[in-house]
Amino acid sequence: MTSGIEALFTKARESLTAAQILIKEGHYDFAASRAYYAMFYVASALLANLGQSYSSHSAVISAFGREFAKTGRLDSKFHRWLIDAQDLRNIGDYGVGSGIPKEYAETVCDWAVQFINAAEIFLQSRS
Repeated sequence: MTSGIEALFTKARESLTAAQILIKEGHYDFAASRAYYAMFYVASALLANLGQSYSSHSAVISAFGREFAKTGRLDSKFHRWLIDAQDLRNIGDYGVGSGIPKEYAETVCDWAVQFINAAEIFLQSRS
């Protein structure tokens, strides 16, 4: 892995750790947001491995779907989870009212764990 890709994985792991701490503290909106960012950094790292870089979240999500989900390089569930996590992040960051339930925040954290692990295995198999 290049240093840039490794840096994105470091950010992903740190975001996941922050999300897990936020859940323990009862801050579910912010936990879901950090878990989404963990997944976003992983998607960005995988695309960087292909020599691709994007400046918007929607472009990263779209390119990840095109390059990894549609091609079968990774299970398409990761693309679906990334989309769903972004929706929850938008609710957590910008919504007012009821907020994100604990169970949803925990689910997004679980998705992030699985996504990080799958991406690391994928990249290790390519080296």
